[in-house]
Amino acid sequence: MNRTIVIGAGQAGLAVGYHLARHGLPFMILEADEKVGGSWNHRWDTMRLFTPATGDGLPGMPFPREDRFPSGARMAAYLAAYAERFGMDVRTGVHVDGLFREGDRYTVTAGPEVFEADNVVLATGAERVPHVPSFAGKLSPAVVQLHSGDYRNPAQLQPGPVAVVGAGNSGADIALDVAPTHPVVLAGRHPGHLPMRIESPAFHVVFPVLTFAWTYILTQNTPPGRRSRAKMLSGHSGPLIRVKPQDLDDAGVRRAPRVTGVVGGLPQTADGEVLDVTNVVWATGFRPGFEWIDLPGLDASGPLPNDRGAVVGQPGLYVLGQLFQYRFGSHNVVGVPHDAELVVDGIRRRARSAALVTGAVRA
Repeated sequence: MNRTIVIGAGQAGLAVGYHLARHGLPFMILEADEKVGGSWNHRWDTMRLFTPATGDGLPGMPFPREDRFPSGARMAAYLAAYAERFGMDVRTGVHVDGLFREGDRYTVTAGPEVFEADNVVLATGAERVPHVPSFAGKLSPAVVQLHSGDYRNPAQLQPGPVAVVGAGNSGADIALDVAPTHPVVLAGRHPGHLPMRIESPAFHVVFPVLTFAWTYILTQNTPPGRRSRAKMLSGHSGPLIRVKPQDLDDAGVRRAPRVTGVVGGLPQTADGEVLDVTNVVWATGFRPGFEWIDLPGLDASGPLPNDRGAVVGQPGLYVLGQLFQYRFGSHNVVGVPHDAELVVDGIRRRARSAALVTGAVRA
């Protein structure tokens, strides 16, 4: 029978697993982390989702509502409970390092382990490999450097000022987290901010409307969706969702232009200021990290070209969770379950075609 290997046991991998199981299609999920939930197990302690619990559940199992805006740890715990509830075959601690194809079959390698499948779903997230600028290596060894993906709490930092480089949502959140214990400068272009508090009653009313728009209106099939997609993929950071400029001011966070280089072992901003800091937290984003894929005709150095999750020119290969893959919310827990259903529809069509060909050969 046609078998699918899903790589990644976050919300994308588990959502596609749910739909595969619902249609009786055999599958296995491989997760590099030691626990289900992947990167959700490694967020900073005070991190909270931007979406309320009412919008954070996967198909068939609502998210518990005791935490209105769940932490990363709560999200990881929910995903582990989800995989257990539906009896999914998830193998943790399996770090996939190769993907190859022979004929119509795929080979997935993880060190000495080898797996074969008719279909492979890449559900490792929008971007998973930490990115830092090339000049980061020129910082003085006396400066503690952390990427936002490795930051957990201020105890990881040494005494003295902190430069948080990157003024998007992660950078602003971390700057506020560090401010009570360290002098902080937040370096980067201010991306704007939402006018309302997401914890407010007004947002509670607006959120279902936003969810509907992110899922059904802002898609590749609509003019506003295509405009939104072009802007998102151009690299422009979205507006600050939880943090407001006044919050930064009230916490004593100083703001500076973006960091463009290193002078004397210290970061230098675009206006020439050298930041005299003892710590740098790089909130400079992630890159896709698909370099381990070795398939003829596929450029895996960036986002994978796809049609509703089916990777172009690679029959049986699918991807989930990329930025605006099909809809505005493709990269988050609101939109990825819908994209997972599209992917499983594609897998079902492929299985039916294979069955018809097999039947015709036997006849």
